[in-house]
Amino acid sequence: MNANTADTAAVPTGPLPTTTREVQLASRPHGRPVPDNFRLAEAPLPELQDGQVLVRNLYISVDPYMRGRMNDVKSYSAPFALDAALDGGAVGEVIASRAEGRTVGDAVVHQLGWREYAVVDAQATTLASTDLAPASAFLGALGMTGLTAYAGLLKVAEFKPGDAVFVSGAAGAVGSLVGQIAKAQGASRVIGSAGSPGKVARLLELGFDAAFNYHDGPVRDLLQEAAGENGIDVYFDNVGGEHLEAALSVLNVGGRVALCGAISQYNATEAPAAPRNLAVAIGKQLTLRGFLVGGQRQHSAEFAQQMAAWLADGTVRYDETVVDGLENAPRAFMDLLDGANTGKMLVRM
Repeated sequence: MNANTADTAAVPTGPLPTTTREVQLASRPHGRPVPDNFRLAEAPLPELQDGQVLVRNLYISVDPYMRGRMNDVKSYSAPFALDAALDGGAVGEVIASRAEGRTVGDAVVHQLGWREYAVVDAQATTLASTDLAPASAFLGALGMTGLTAYAGLLKVAEFKPGDAVFVSGAAGAVGSLVGQIAKAQGASRVIGSAGSPGKVARLLELGFDAAFNYHDGPVRDLLQEAAGENGIDVYFDNVGGEHLEAALSVLNVGGRVALCGAISQYNATEAPAAPRNLAVAIGKQLTLRGFLVGGQRQHSAEFAQQMAAWLADGTVRYDETVVDGLENAPRAFMDLLDGANTGKMLVRM
């Protein structure tokens, strides 16, 4: 769905909640997650302390990176604990506060998602200015998703006006924004890949110059046809695997790659083959840079100002796929990994 309506939520009257429903990790997935890996449970809420707020979550975010945290392996982010609530981005309404600068009725973004209510340190929340956009947008275009797209393209890949850009997973939350930002900043051509004819059509509606369904043939051939003789200068990688291999073959000398995600490999039970043509990066003098959005927060203020302006004048549009009910959060996450979403996948409480 496309988000164009404001969110409303009633502040509970009477006693404040003392428990919350939450989704726990019941077991670690092997390969693709299944429903039995998750558990819906009720847990007590801690008593509100000085400097804390009680938040009623309105929307929670499910994101591809969460799959890696379900494995008990050392990574850039700590693994989820078994028999405990998962966490992740959420936006909600303050229903009780013992913190300066946060009042009842404020909309805030925080990291205690996968539950209906959360007691959060106020310093770990960010105000969401819902006069600019609906609350849900602060988990997407105006949140971590948008910063990932903005910083990944402009700072990590060092995009320049006139560059030809290829985005994989382009109908997803990050990819769709990358393509529109590239167009707004003067790209000569923007190409996107997606997994269905409907998603391809949506990319063209959003202003992509070309888009293809990666199920229609070898990605290298489809990308080469879309890029033509001029090739590509920037590749924003959300998929990895065959897409990365294809992009390496089509990139021009001096091309840049922003390595954001590799969703094609997240459920793999065996080591991927990796790009078989990585050696071309030497002769083409390519730059491949992996990045995490947490390392790009110095650009947050610049991003927020620019994205708000783009949303206001229609330069950038965003899509949301919304699933209702906390009990359906595991299904939303599994569907996300299968590519069932267009734009940002959200769970509405």
